[in-house]
Amino acid sequence: MNGERRIMAHMVAFYPDRAASRAVARGLLDGGCAYLEIQFPFSDPIADGPDIQAACTAALAAGFTIQEGFRLVSEIRQGSAAPIFLMSYANLLFTHGMARFLTRCAECGIAGVIVPDLPPDYDEGLFDAAKGFGLFAVPVVSPSMRQERLQRIGALHPEYVYATLRTGTTGPRTSIDKAGISFLQRVQALNPDQPAKILGGFGISTAGQVGDVAPYAHAVVVGSALVREIAKGGDPYAAVLGKMRELEAPALRAD
Repeated sequence: MNGERRIMAHMVAFYPDRAASRAVARGLLDGGCAYLEIQFPFSDPIADGPDIQAACTAALAAGFTIQEGFRLVSEIRQGSAAPIFLMSYANLLFTHGMARFLTRCAECGIAGVIVPDLPPDYDEGLFDAAKGFGLFAVPVVSPSMRQERLQRIGALHPEYVYATLRTGTTGPRTSIDKAGISFLQRVQALNPDQPAKILGGFGISTAGQVGDVAPYAHAVVVGSALVREIAKGGDPYAAVLGKMRELEAPALRAD
């Protein structure tokens, strides 16, 4: 962890509609995101705050389906040098069929999957199945987890770990405090000889916060702040491109 400002940019497929979400992806990629996290919307997103919940509702109303979502990802992948991670919930995997869902992920060139409600030990075979398809399954860990459980997850030697800086849902402003940094350090220490790449986030919205988290994470996840820019209306490409440039400006301390 050297403090380099890598950003994993989160977007919702079909938000605000299909064509606009392609423009969002271009803006995030042109803005320099190191990773692109594409969320497949679901009607009951348990880990998402009001901004992303509203985006998911709009995306479903705009005609999102799993099949169309994978077509969109394939189109985005053709113009992306950044690895793409697909985020969704267990219901969509089970509805589609887990093997079928992971097959489509592999066919689309997706690097990995993030399924918050399928954690290790309760994953219905996701982590083993993903490995068989050449995909990274990314466990989500939070500060409320006991050390013993964190160690069990670490024993799986995941390539990536998504570490939330607080419990609850995404969206509300997160204070980068000693407790959050201490938690990231605990996650770092799980496999000191072969540490996982930590994707740290939940409520990151300013350049100052990106700078605070960057020394302790492989990449800083930004989601709701980007969704809020899109929700203002206007050109979605320009909206997210401008926000990405703001977030990546080392001298800009918005907090």
